[in-house]
Amino acid sequence: MAKSSEVVHGYPHLDTVRAAITAVHRRLSPDGVHSYAPSVLPADVAFADQDDLHLGAQRVARALVQHLHLPDARMIVSFREMHHAASVELTAGPEYFIELNDRFRTHRRDIGAALAHEIMHVLLHRLDLSFRGTRDNEILTDTATTYLGAGWLLLDAFREDDVSSQKLGYLTPEEFGYVLAKRAIAFDEDPSPWFTSPQGYTAYTKGRAQALRDAQQPPLTSAGWAGRHRYAKERRHAMEHLGQAAARHQGAESSSYSFERGPDGPLVSFPCPTCHQRIRVPVRGRVRARCGLCRTILECDT
Repeated sequence: MAKSSEVVHGYPHLDTVRAAITAVHRRLSPDGVHSYAPSVLPADVAFADQDDLHLGAQRVARALVQHLHLPDARMIVSFREMHHAASVELTAGPEYFIELNDRFRTHRRDIGAALAHEIMHVLLHRLDLSFRGTRDNEILTDTATTYLGAGWLLLDAFREDDVSSQKLGYLTPEEFGYVLAKRAIAFDEDPSPWFTSPQGYTAYTKGRAQALRDAQQPPLTSAGWAGRHRYAKERRHAMEHLGQAAARHQGAESSSYSFERGPDGPLVSFPCPTCHQRIRVPVRGRVRARCGLCRTILECDT
């Protein structure tokens, strides 16, 4: 949880977020990823002020456990004074103990958000999926929570005004919006009606714009004129460079694609706009490529 002056905006963790999306696809497979459709629905995690605190927390935890395909995990939720929003004790199970910050006793609408992050820790523990270092591992957790359909709760818990703010998780609001938009595009889902936080919805729209740009980069045919023009110029330069026995040529610093020499001619490699696994295709005009990781079909003009 953060005070107003501590809320970071923008995309400082974008490379790690994209690596996390790739890691989730690799670990779960395309069918596994899509088994998390649809997202957890607001009615399943709603928490009214008149609900019993502990029974309500157990009910929301149970809904998230079921959504994240953890039928064997029973969550025991308690509350205490602590610096962080929540913590979970990762053991062999079958019971997992989650502690929530005491402030959630009176901020019950956000209990689902805190539980979603902690229960994702349990899922990643069972999947044996982690990143090195606390920071990157927490970014993986936020990204997986959002991409697998429970992280919209974390973005909806973001609220900010002139005197105070609240933000849960390690991603910036815009990064949460980016991952949520990537999921919305991949799953043909619209999370817009679920937001109760105007600031969360604004961050989602900004993240969605960033996510849409991923699908508008060369050599994809959906790239705009400026990108296509830059690509053509760099392709000409690369062909000359590769012809001088160089093995690889990176595009401009702002480009995500690179050229290399293949056994049957030049290749261009670029990240899949869905899962960010790198794809290599021949440089020979219009081609259709299929991502070997997420199975997305891509129309390219190389």
